[in-house]
Amino acid sequence: MAGGKETPRQKMIGMMYLVLTALLALNVSKSILDAFVAIEENMQQANLTELARGDEKEAALVEVSTDKSNQVAMAKAQKLLEAVKQINDLAAAEIKRIDDLKFEILEATGEDMKTVGKAESIVTIAYDKKRPLKPTRMNLEFVSGKDKYDDPMRIMIGTDTDIKKPKGKGMDLFNGLKTYRDKVVEVLAGSQVATDTSGNVTILKKFKFDSPDITKYKDQTELGVLVRKEIDKQGTVNEDDIDDIIEIYRGLTKIEYSEVHGEKGVHWIGKTFDHSPSVAAIASLTSLQKDVLAARARAVNRIRARVGGGEYSFNKVMELAYGPEVVNQNEEFTVEVLMAAFDTDKQPEVTYNGEKISDVRDGKGYVKLKAGSSNMTLSGTVAIRKKNGDLTKRDWSKEITVMKPSGSIELPEMNMLYRGYPNKVNATASGYPTTNLSASGASVSKSGEGWIVKPAGRGKTATLSVSGKTADGKSVTLKSMQFRCSNLPDPELYWGAVKSGGKGSKAETRIFAKYPPEIPLNATFNIVQWEVSFPGIKGRPPSGSGNNIGSASGLMRAIKPGGQVSFMCTVVGPDGVRRKKAGAFKV
Repeated sequence: MAGGKETPRQKMIGMMYLVLTALLALNVSKSILDAFVAIEENMQQANLTELARGDEKEAALVEVSTDKSNQVAMAKAQKLLEAVKQINDLAAAEIKRIDDLKFEILEATGEDMKTVGKAESIVTIAYDKKRPLKPTRMNLEFVSGKDKYDDPMRIMIGTDTDIKKPKGKGMDLFNGLKTYRDKVVEVLAGSQVATDTSGNVTILKKFKFDSPDITKYKDQTELGVLVRKEIDKQGTVNEDDIDDIIEIYRGLTKIEYSEVHGEKGVHWIGKTFDHSPSVAAIASLTSLQKDVLAARARAVNRIRARVGGGEYSFNKVMELAYGPEVVNQNEEFTVEVLMAAFDTDKQPEVTYNGEKISDVRDGKGYVKLKAGSSNMTLSGTVAIRKKNGDLTKRDWSKEITVMKPSGSIELPEMNMLYRGYPNKVNATASGYPTTNLSASGASVSKSGEGWIVKPAGRGKTATLSVSGKTADGKSVTLKSMQFRCSNLPDPELYWGAVKSGGKGSKAETRIFAKYPPEIPLNATFNIVQWEVSFPGIKGRPPSGSGNNIGSASGLMRAIKPGGQVSFMCTVVGPDGVRRKKAGAFKV
């Protein structure tokens, strides 16, 4: 760019490109920021899923701990709940630490973090000490400074923003996650229990795991291999726990130093939060909360399995894949694949709206329904019997979005919007539960199942855009179309039921201004003033207001058959424009 053979003009152009590139690098587009808002929302939903997974296994263990019909299992469960509490306390501390960082970042960027649960407030559900494992619920859509990155960098990396040696609170977070990882796998490995001859439950101290500090590895596969080598080296981990310890360790371990854009030795905190917009920083922190909750859920699940599945039995497994029945072109979707186990001799009992479902097979109840004209909320119960014959019942619910079939036939040459007129527009975003219509150069208002569009100003064109909104609130623009804008066409004069140019009746006392059948606009025109003239009239022509010309009937009787009558009227339509309209009739 600055070679010796370049002319001064070429050097100047090269420098301008360099400056432009730098400016573009600093400009975070709105679409990218909106993407981080969507990612954050999805991560919050994932956090709730992981929280529910862990809670479900903990609840199952609590149920066993109170089941007096099996004293041994009850005693084991009570002892294991102590380990679960340790893990819960560890996870809750990390969830709170990360929540506090989110608040500090957003408050530093000038956001209102004190208002909770109101319209356009960022915090929708505040942190609850009674449920310390549940992260604060936020809506980043209402963050005003989405692109601010100075404060997130200062807080997470430090005032000198050294991405190789960060000194901010990000390092406390990084080290805290490692400590959480180490303690969780250590509690998990050391929670093996046994019952002695007297029925007392004790912890088997021979099982334990000293978590190593592995910071250098190529990828997750290599990390798993390194953890497995350490487990084999120590030789004190129960074989049943190995896979879960490896997965928990991998989920909470980050490559501490890596190469970023050719720069070596960049710390994970620097890599993650360097020039990170506030919404991106929050999304990154929320993903770490998911890692925390996922580790807790996996550990609790493993501990729950130590008691065994004594209450239930199964003799058959079956693969299941769940996903959307219909997807839109270019729409991302997820298919959930799992293995289900059930007892062919103890099929579940399924109800829908209080009625028992008769079609139950392969461990599932089949509810057959016909879609109506609107969205449906289905609910019922599903129950399965334990080995002792007791029935365990759970409620189920399912939201069904009903899409209206639609087609499209267009006349591109007829795309016209009339000024001052309530143009009726129907739009459908097929495949989406919600349809929105927006306009450039026109106003849009909802009216029944459609919209009213009115061109703004004197522009010659306006653009209408139809978009669909997904169930998670994301808006997707599907089509935009340009329309020409014009004044309403002039109406025709009618004498009674006869259009101008036809043969009228001298007995008719009313005139009208309206559109002929070939103009399908429902516009009303009022006659403000009229004047009538015909051959042989003497003096000033008769005139009046409104559409009643009865005051001129006496003079008009003198018109001979075949004569001509002319009207000159001032009319006003829905657009407020005053028009002069003439009409001629034979009698």
